[in-house]
Amino acid sequence: MSSPFDLAGKGAIVTGSTRGIGLAIAEALIAAGARVVISSEDALDTAQVADKLGMPGIACDVTDHAAIAALVHNGAAALGGLDIVVCNAGITGQPGPFAEIDMGDYERVMAVNLTAQVVLCNHALPLIAARGGGAAILVSSLSGLRGNGRINAYALSKAGVAQLARNLAVEWGPEGVRVNAISPGFIATELSRPLLDDAAFMARRMAMTPLRRPGTPAEVAGTVVFLASAAGGFVTGHNLVVDGGTLITDGS
Repeated sequence: MSSPFDLAGKGAIVTGSTRGIGLAIAEALIAAGARVVISSEDALDTAQVADKLGMPGIACDVTDHAAIAALVHNGAAALGGLDIVVCNAGITGQPGPFAEIDMGDYERVMAVNLTAQVVLCNHALPLIAARGGGAAILVSSLSGLRGNGRINAYALSKAGVAQLARNLAVEWGPEGVRVNAISPGFIATELSRPLLDDAAFMARRMAMTPLRRPGTPAEVAGTVVFLASAAGGFVTGHNLVVDGGTLITDGS
């Protein structure tokens, strides 16, 4: 009897998959049996990681809608069909209150984090449906579920991603396509290294997290495998929070 987490024979595209959480997601999908198109905006990074993993690589600037279309259609061709898409590419933007926001930065954050996911899904979901159904996983964030005085456009864009997953789940459910979001909390990556090295921040943040530690990219990736596989076959329109309990605690 095969595992309900088995993804053998499945084809997946993961954006932003050359480092951090995106790379861990790609590696986890591959370990579960899927073939995965590796993608980032950096052509050299994309080629190097794809070669290391033995998978196709297609560079894509997700603010370029024509490039997204090419990623999906060329990626599906390289895989022999598309069953899974993971919309992971994202940027944090400049921190600060909305009252001081740079609107150029705001527009770029929205373009990368939210608009690109709309465009990516509009190209990918019809192909997934044509294969008899599959899964899309949109990467949101804990910041989209909590108020914050400094995480401005990023948090707003990630709240939009969770709503996008709900809308697309309703639209595409009749075609057998499941669409879910995941909302990672504080995850230990190279990008979070300055915070990991900030003792005062870590003491405060871990006191707010019942598990008292940061998460790992592999732990986020495991939730993607669940949502992409038969194990998550009756889950759609959900925002799965992967945060060690930060969202549900009052810090006491």
